[in-house]
Amino acid sequence: MNKRKLALLALMAALVAAFFALGLQHYLSLAYFKSRQDEIRALLSAHPLAAAGAYFLAYVAVAALSLPGATLMTLVGGALFGLGWGLLLVSFASSVGATLAFLVARFVLFDAVQKRFGKRLAAINRGVERDGAFYLFTLRLVPAFPFFVINLVMALTPMRALTFYWVSQLGMLPGTLVYVNAGTQIARIHSLSGIASPGLVGAFVLLGLFPLAARKALAALQRRRALRRYRKPPRFERNLVVIGGGSAGLVAAYIAAAVKARVTLIEKGEMGGDCLNTGCVPSKALIRSARVAHLRQRAAELGFRSIDAEFDFAEIMARVQRVIRTVAPHDSEQRYRSLGVEVIRGEARVTSPWTVAVGGHEISTRAIVVAAGARPLVPPLPGLEAVDYLTSDTVWGLRERPRRLAVLGGGPVGCELAQAFSRLGSRVTLVEQAPRLLTREDSAVAEALARQFRAEGIDLRLNHTARSVRGQSAGGGVLACESEHGLAEIPFDRLLVALGRRARVEGYGLEELGVALTNDRRLEVNEFLQTRIPTIYACGDVTGPYQFTHMAAHQAWYAAVNALFSGLKRFQVDYSVVPWAVFTDPEVARVGLNESEAREHGVDYEVTEYGLDQLDRAIADDCAHGTVRVLTEPGKDRLLGATIVGERAGELIAEFVLAMRHGLGLNKLLSTIHVYPTLMEANKFAAGEWKRAHAPRRTLAWLARLHAWRRG
Repeated sequence: MNKRKLALLALMAALVAAFFALGLQHYLSLAYFKSRQDEIRALLSAHPLAAAGAYFLAYVAVAALSLPGATLMTLVGGALFGLGWGLLLVSFASSVGATLAFLVARFVLFDAVQKRFGKRLAAINRGVERDGAFYLFTLRLVPAFPFFVINLVMALTPMRALTFYWVSQLGMLPGTLVYVNAGTQIARIHSLSGIASPGLVGAFVLLGLFPLAARKALAALQRRRALRRYRKPPRFERNLVVIGGGSAGLVAAYIAAAVKARVTLIEKGEMGGDCLNTGCVPSKALIRSARVAHLRQRAAELGFRSIDAEFDFAEIMARVQRVIRTVAPHDSEQRYRSLGVEVIRGEARVTSPWTVAVGGHEISTRAIVVAAGARPLVPPLPGLEAVDYLTSDTVWGLRERPRRLAVLGGGPVGCELAQAFSRLGSRVTLVEQAPRLLTREDSAVAEALARQFRAEGIDLRLNHTARSVRGQSAGGGVLACESEHGLAEIPFDRLLVALGRRARVEGYGLEELGVALTNDRRLEVNEFLQTRIPTIYACGDVTGPYQFTHMAAHQAWYAAVNALFSGLKRFQVDYSVVPWAVFTDPEVARVGLNESEAREHGVDYEVTEYGLDQLDRAIADDCAHGTVRVLTEPGKDRLLGATIVGERAGELIAEFVLAMRHGLGLNKLLSTIHVYPTLMEANKFAAGEWKRAHAPRRTLAWLARLHAWRRG
């Protein structure tokens, strides 16, 4: 806390202390006012403006310092100035005083609280930004809630001061009116507790509940308005129709069938979606083969003079397809039909909030889950359409290895495929507009991966912006890029575009229904994964915010359950602990915050690092490179995030995911037995590094003396 904040805090504390030390609370009692009522009225008659001004300032001071006496001051306002002028003075004085208390608390405490608890407060902050004015208004209507507490709590949120002021002005007005009016009859009042009778407080509670009831009614009205253009079927053939047979759609259908709902799954392409057919499964199969090929170059490190491993690229790609076929039964029509899911192959079209057309037949359903996935993002690059470019969808059709492969994009997909093709003998040039690979990760992580890529012969062109593509008559082409050094031309035999994926939001009727999109053209959903059409839900890549297979499955549970039990029970989707991994060599895995994000959000943190070059199993496996980096709260073992770079990082991160999800700190992890020798021990040793850095130095010094004394 800086000097200005400490000075202001000290001043406020001194003023409050002086108030009680000087016995000023005696003057804010009903008995004192009644004993001096005639004198005060005479003073008011002689100097009306000065008296009104003094009263206004005194009220502001009482409210700003959160002193006891606001109720009496309100009654006095009615007694001295009458209902009209009293209401005017009290209304503005109370709101100004509350806003001053809000501003002081914000200045002194906001930064510290947000830095310390920013991650845990993220959901609250989003809620306040969206609905804070509404909830503040509701709280202001109920005098049962201490207003000084409301001032403090709201100051610790992102609510704007102007919003706080005008909402407080309006919200406190009904209560102020009642108390000022009571003050006009102050001669009949014998105690302040008589004013706040249970009946009066109960009436205010009912008044406070009115906005909540009104909000519910408004939501029902909006629902009715969204649905009024359509005729609701008298009965439904299905409880749920799921559009899309990828990771999200399959899980949503599975959940519905498991709770005995009647569910239909519609898929126009291959069952299993992108993950099985063009994403996770084929890419990992290719990476595995590429890793074996790479071992030839490391023969001497492993004690071999040489390793002969001839391969045919077409056979490797055929193996990839075999892996897909082996996994496919897990996602097949037959399996899902055996689970009780009706599977229809065809192109779905949502024709109303309760009907989906497919194959010339219209199905009525209580709810719809859209899990249409995403497609590769292809930029409007001049000349691109003139070459036979590849994407993560089409690269699996290759049977001839590209001699020169240009990869456009340094994200997870671009990095994984660039390294795999390089290890299989292609001369790979990776072009990335940003100054580093994997822009979501810390610069140290990106640099470690870049070093590995360069060591393997991948030509990295960072800070290069693609401008155009020029095809050549003999095949292939040239990618023209602009960098700080000028224009660069990169020749290629094949060009792989790996710039991410765009949600599939068109072509199945949602446009006609008016389902809203986000700025980055994903389906807009609320915290329950519900679109603006209340019977239509969305999950997976089509809505984001994370385009991971495991996140699609995670969202699918919420979408299915909320769709099936709407009106009975709803669950807000939980994004609190989201892990991910990039399956390069070394692998990169993360959960929670990294250092870049912690600095960006103003979160205080400590970093503990353990190098895998010290780990016995990593040394034995000749993969002793990489690191475990853990972020914790300063001085505490509570995890804020973890990043692992190294062998099997995607598996190792699971222990940190479990710890964060269930609130386990590094002390708990350190006290857990890990098998020796395993890579998993790296997590325990990272916890040990933290413990060593936080060892109780003074206690250890005393123990040293104790042991010396016991030795004699």
